[in-house]
Amino acid sequence: MKKILANLAFGAILVSSLNADIIRAEIGAGIWSQTPSGNAYYNGSVSGLRGNDTLQENKNTSSYVWAFVKHPVPVLPNLRLEYVNINANGKASGEWSGLGIPSGLNSDSTVNMKQYDIIPYYNILDNTFWITLDVGLDAKIIYLDYEIAQKGIFSGYKYKSVIQIPLGYLRTRVQIPTTGLAVESDIKYIKYAGSIIYDARAKIDYTFDISPLIQPALEIGYRAQKIKIDDSSTSIKTDINFRGPYLGLFLRF
Repeated sequence: MKKILANLAFGAILVSSLNADIIRAEIGAGIWSQTPSGNAYYNGSVSGLRGNDTLQENKNTSSYVWAFVKHPVPVLPNLRLEYVNINANGKASGEWSGLGIPSGLNSDSTVNMKQYDIIPYYNILDNTFWITLDVGLDAKIIYLDYEIAQKGIFSGYKYKSVIQIPLGYLRTRVQIPTTGLAVESDIKYIKYAGSIIYDARAKIDYTFDISPLIQPALEIGYRAQKIKIDDSSTSIKTDINFRGPYLGLFLRF
């Protein structure tokens, strides 16, 4: 996490050096206490290749970092970068992807998703009457590691994949006048061919007016993420949710 935070900070500083008239930059990190739920289902084209995986609804703590830079050039989009690392446990049954799990045998499974969001966006309103509005596109990249543990005669299974998803991006922020308090929400969303993917957040943050150059701030909010894939062109169907509160610190430059 320290390496990722350092890379994001370096990126923000680099962009700042290339654009001398930058208006604002922020960088932050925190923890997301989320509860996974849902399932995945595989039904291959070959008879007998099918299986289910049901996530256990246990709380997990995920780390996240983010950074963004705003500049005054109207034609060029601003840039926001995000990272979160999600882990979940489940139970796999059936002949998952042709693995030959004996009927009735439930084997422990784990899923890890490292998510990177690259978001070029335009600042439609910039604290105009205390309101900020950003609109853009999100290139979400998910590094997926999936593992079914060995159990009995079943030797276990590991699967890795890189998923790239384009989503729309919308962010709103309202600054409460004469205070350091603000209310903010954002959503990344796409719907296609029966599939729905979204990542939504709502938060309250407080900025400590300690220095005119660097202002520390505290944020607390709630995040909900859904990955539902029901595309007829693929054999894998998922309906997975991650929901829970988050807490973090950030710096405003």
